[in-house]
Amino acid sequence: MKKKFIIIYCIVLLFSLIEYKPQAMVMEEGTYINNAKRDLLVLMLAYPEEIKDIDVSEDGYIYLILNNDKKILYDDKKEKSKDMKTANADLQDTLEDIYPLESISMVVDGMDPGRGRAYSFLNSIYGSNQNQIEKNLSSFSTSCGNVMFNKNAKAGESLKKALNEAREVAKTNNKINNYIFPISGGYNYRVIQDTGRLSPHAYGIAIDLSRNDADYWKWVDKTKGSKRIEGYPKELVRVFEDNGFVWGGKWEHFDILHFEYRPEIILKSKYFGESAKINNDKWYEGAPINDETQSKIELIDEKL
Repeated sequence: MKKKFIIIYCIVLLFSLIEYKPQAMVMEEGTYINNAKRDLLVLMLAYPEEIKDIDVSEDGYIYLILNNDKKILYDDKKEKSKDMKTANADLQDTLEDIYPLESISMVVDGMDPGRGRAYSFLNSIYGSNQNQIEKNLSSFSTSCGNVMFNKNAKAGESLKKALNEAREVAKTNNKINNYIFPISGGYNYRVIQDTGRLSPHAYGIAIDLSRNDADYWKWVDKTKGSKRIEGYPKELVRVFEDNGFVWGGKWEHFDILHFEYRPEIILKSKYFGESAKINNDKWYEGAPINDETQSKIELIDEKL
């Protein structure tokens, strides 16, 4: 009897030492991994010439390996407030809010998709100081004039294509020209006001089109901002989004004249949208399946 009791006690002790994860926790981890895989895929598709591999550390941190052999942390796994996700974003933070590809008619509430930037990534892709960045700049001749922009990651070529297409659209809707001209600014090595953080203009990956006094959240209230958004040409926004640019008019902290080259954000919204919140065995469902995508899917599955 005593021997039987000892055996039962040992079995109970053994099970108590095995880590138990409730089903909800397992589901949560599965959703996190699937969303991480989606983020990695859109990053690799958006920057195919810059990202070559993925690494996962022994303690579970995910890194992108760039062609220059720099390692960029995907997620620092720190709890952050909304303001911290803007001020100190990692790649996971920058892709957390799904950018709305549908047209809007008023200021959006509660999200700023693309307003947070992973500076370690931008520094590695476009240059980490003024001297490096300016070596990567080129003057792009467009139907809207010459614009100084970063040539890395196809940023400048994408801007040229967007501006040329915008001029074509303006041929059937002449008022669009009033929203394009005069262009307010492209490359400008400066910090964002009151933050100390570099502006995307400092990297040569953002352009401000024609300025209006109701364009910026610090200048006017949401009512006036919404009125400006409502009248903004949807065709113009669509042309830029189709070429990998996010529009500052789709931020709660709106910046309506501002377009910024962030192709990974556009791809995540285009391919995954709200499915990014779903735990699905086919985590890549929604992305186009071809040889390039398939090889990246296989690499991501192998690493994660």
